[in-house]
Amino acid sequence: MWQERIEVEGPYAFDRVLQRMSIDPLNEVDQKNQLVKLPFKGTVKQAITIKAAGTTAHPAFEVTGKVEKDKKKIISYVKEIFHWNSTLSHIDLHFSKTNLQSLFQEHQGTPLVREPSVYSCLLKSIIHQQLNMAFAGTLTHRFVTTYGEQVDGVWFYPEPQVVANLTVTELRELQFSQRKAEYIIGVGEKISNGELDLASFPSKSDEEISKELTQLRGVGPWTAQSVLLFGLGRMDVFPFADIGIQNALKKQYNMDRKPTTEEMVEWTKAWQPYLSYASLYLWRSIETGK
Repeated sequence: MWQERIEVEGPYAFDRVLQRMSIDPLNEVDQKNQLVKLPFKGTVKQAITIKAAGTTAHPAFEVTGKVEKDKKKIISYVKEIFHWNSTLSHIDLHFSKTNLQSLFQEHQGTPLVREPSVYSCLLKSIIHQQLNMAFAGTLTHRFVTTYGEQVDGVWFYPEPQVVANLTVTELRELQFSQRKAEYIIGVGEKISNGELDLASFPSKSDEEISKELTQLRGVGPWTAQSVLLFGLGRMDVFPFADIGIQNALKKQYNMDRKPTTEEMVEWTKAWQPYLSYASLYLWRSIETGK
């Protein structure tokens, strides 16, 4: 076992990170002790622990891993996942000059935290399509706990080869729809046969990734945007068609109807190049009621 202390420039609200991560029942979150465990696939599959060791104003974290050989990769991975490589202050400054100023003051220090992998994000996003949050979480939990692997108390999504060899009937028994079962199996097949290389995504543009993903059966713009946001942590993504975003904007501007696409396009001009943070904080305003 090894442990590394990492200090981050504040503000950084780790309690809000844990609140949001706890929405997914697959995440191993301990809000009382301010820690979370994540799956990491290196020399071996292992759990890594991230524990708060500072404050929102002066954040610091203790990262604990199992295999010393993987330490450098894990530190790099954790910094990317939790947005520790850059400060949030420049984002706050940007939005202080926009009509979302009050929203960013209310939720100051809330970072865009990524899913453990692009692969798990893609599968999760497909499963979540057109489902309410509660059942989406339940269905994803069933899928991973049935076909995935638990190591050191954390769950790993089933490998692509495992998914490719599933049958629609098996997934239907978990309450997948016929089409969604086909979509999930299709992704497993595409990755297994080399047609879809998720490892190449970090070096590609948002447009290239969206084009590649939307060629997959069952993947539309919303799912592609979800992968860009939470799989890759891209900074300038705004899902105009997302119902939560629309409801949040309706609330933000005290409207008696949902905003039109034209209105949203006009508003977002001032929020670039940090549209992903506008999206995150708007979602948070719905989740917290603030």
